[in-house]
Amino acid sequence: MKKEINVLLLFLIIISNYSYAQIVKRAQAGFRFLENPISAEAVGRGATGVATMQNSNAVFWNPAGISWMNSNVDVNFNYTKGIADINYFSTSLAFDAWGFGVISINGIMMDYGDFYGTRRADNESGYIETGTFSPKALALGLAFSQKVSSNFSYGVNVKYVYQDLGDVWVGSGTSLNDPSLQLLTKNYSLGDFAVDIGALYDFNYHGIMFGASLQNVSRELKYEDQKFPMPFAVSFGLTVDPISFLIPDLKDHSFKFIIESRHPRDFKEKVKYGLEYKFMDLFTVRTGYMSNLDERGFTAGIGVNQNLFDTNLKVDYAYENFGIFGAVHFFSIGVRY
Repeated sequence: MKKEINVLLLFLIIISNYSYAQIVKRAQAGFRFLENPISAEAVGRGATGVATMQNSNAVFWNPAGISWMNSNVDVNFNYTKGIADINYFSTSLAFDAWGFGVISINGIMMDYGDFYGTRRADNESGYIETGTFSPKALALGLAFSQKVSSNFSYGVNVKYVYQDLGDVWVGSGTSLNDPSLQLLTKNYSLGDFAVDIGALYDFNYHGIMFGASLQNVSRELKYEDQKFPMPFAVSFGLTVDPISFLIPDLKDHSFKFIIESRHPRDFKEKVKYGLEYKFMDLFTVRTGYMSNLDERGFTAGIGVNQNLFDTNLKVDYAYENFGIFGAVHFFSIGVRY
């Protein structure tokens, strides 16, 4: 156990150093809506979920976490009111697969609102309006997770991802005054499959859990001549109950400290920190901080649990400071049977 603790401490020191890294773009990625954080529970504690999520929403962070749910059926609905009226909705359903593992059906749908289209024209303004359009983006997934032992689980989520940026006007002539000019519309939509893979290990010692996940593993896609993959990232998470070292017999109180390192394809590493206090599994208070981001940083949230007969109702809210863009609000409702 001493060796395990030393390894974990070394891991904390290494990933903490990344929190002071500069924001430097290293590569290109598309379908960026897949990076939007999901679940008010996770966002409230600094958008950390790789080693902490243990319900159907875990599929959006680490698919290995869904096999740790303590119910036969778990359903979650999530809504995010984002910046610039860009909102998104997600849902996840997980159920026990006859004791062999856990299966999850999940989905994400973006709401970008309406945009005003224009094209060039030979008039005083230089353009004419072509009406409104609404970009679309969604992801539908099917996941499986198995708890191999009381300590270890793995999970895989296969999803189909689709994005429609709308129609554009394409001219075949050399100028707007060319009599042979023909204006045609062209649709820019793409869809393909991606895979998430994860693992979760419980040390059964002072709440220490370690998780790792690979997200958005995909082949390259292309708009015109530009190739790009989906936003691939490797994440590591660690959680511990620091108060249990000092007060080992706290029955009605639970504390968590979480640290998570995310290594995206297109930027340098990002480190997130979270704190969570839970009282009798009824009321939860959360806060966190995300480092090495342009605008986002501080988060906070609360959660309430209520048991009704054989059903558990869980309601969570989270607030995220988005700098000059204002605030983002997250709402989640979960039901367990």
